[in-house]
Amino acid sequence: MKYFLAIDIGASSGRHILGHMDNGKIRLEEIYRFDNGMENKDGHLVWDVEKLFTNIKEGLKVCKKINKIPETMGIDTWAVDYVLLDKENNIIGKTYGYRDHRTDGVDEETYNKVSEEKLYSRTGIQRQQFNTIFQLMATKKDNPAELDKAEAMLMLPDYFNFLLTGKMKQEYTNATSTGLVNTDTDDWDEQLIEKLGLPNKIFKPISVPGTMLGDFSEEIQKEIGFNTKVMLVASHDTASAVMSVPSKEDDTLYISSGTWSLMGVENKNAVTSEEARKLNFTNEGGYEYRYRFLKNIMGLWMIQSVRHELNDGFSFAQLCELAEGETEYEGIVDVNDEAFLAPKNMTEAIKKYLKDTNQQEPQTVGQLAKVIYRSLAISYAKTLKEIENLTGKEYDTIHIIGGGSKADYLNKLTARETGCRVLAGPGEGTALGNILAQLIYDGEFYDLKYARECVKESFDIKEYKEMENYDKTREISIS
Repeated sequence: MKYFLAIDIGASSGRHILGHMDNGKIRLEEIYRFDNGMENKDGHLVWDVEKLFTNIKEGLKVCKKINKIPETMGIDTWAVDYVLLDKENNIIGKTYGYRDHRTDGVDEETYNKVSEEKLYSRTGIQRQQFNTIFQLMATKKDNPAELDKAEAMLMLPDYFNFLLTGKMKQEYTNATSTGLVNTDTDDWDEQLIEKLGLPNKIFKPISVPGTMLGDFSEEIQKEIGFNTKVMLVASHDTASAVMSVPSKEDDTLYISSGTWSLMGVENKNAVTSEEARKLNFTNEGGYEYRYRFLKNIMGLWMIQSVRHELNDGFSFAQLCELAEGETEYEGIVDVNDEAFLAPKNMTEAIKKYLKDTNQQEPQTVGQLAKVIYRSLAISYAKTLKEIENLTGKEYDTIHIIGGGSKADYLNKLTARETGCRVLAGPGEGTALGNILAQLIYDGEFYDLKYARECVKESFDIKEYKEMENYDKTREISIS
């Protein structure tokens, strides 16, 4: 039996998932899970990368314990966050989390050097204050000595790969999330980097998913108890998730639903029009140089936060049931409002927004959950219209992959608000896409199209019917 290991690390947890083929179908097995989260240190939100790497190794040791040694392995994480390394390959300064406020206002300062319009036309990356470009400019402003000392910048998956193998490579899909990769060359935009006054030497050559890094270092082999080959997968978790969309159609609309909801389509060329910029769409790199033309929507972060504020006393399924039972309550919020990015208390932030917009505040847990789910579905409907206008195409089906595909009530609302047929699943989109890249490399599938057909045959996909007589021309407003 050949096993392939995906190490999928999200903002709230990480998992080690083994995949193998069984009579033509893909089977997944979670063997290790660990918690993750930003920590507040000296007034900043940071990642404990040492703890993350310890958990990576602990999960690998489980493979040895259960005698399922993977042929290959790959790591994916969220985007935009990175480490700076000195000439001894030690981390310089803090490893900041994307929700830290050090980048507040830095985007505007950056546009004084390169206009927002010019930046978008070159990189196709949407404006988000936590993009790597703004994080680096914040360091340049507040801690310039750190950039002066830096010999390399590695995105987090690239850093963990380096710790495992001793080999340093930048992976394409995550590199594009920095806002420093040119859409014409699919490589670092050296003119832009020079214009911003960033050190060119820290940006290492970019390699595509499917690139083999090589064996564990001797030190890691000794500690873990076995050797395997580490390869570059689509290390931006959304890029891996989109690989798992079970559709063989070129024009497929998807929502990768997790902490964030990433809603979009795949294109052969980036869409960098002024209209796309104003609507805050992004063109992130995908497998085989596809462009994931999508919008970042706040996602399940809001319901995750509320659940924690309720002392994790409800399952997500229970929250869906309670929300569905609140048939009379109709409050909505703009889920993309910055008030919900990193509030001290999500429940209070939602109540304040509703009060400020002259809406009834939720009185029950069900009403609070309904605000979030309904607001997400309405945001999806609005985004659908924008995608259709920008691409000149119409879509009647939405594929929902990732953890949010299990949110039954949200899926029903999405079908109702968009008028589309909703196909929900697979739930393990990111880890599955990670493994698909390995299976393609191994020769199990000829290409991504064949791999996606196998996904469709291997996993349960639940269908939610679109509404009859749905009026796609209706006005969609978010309070």
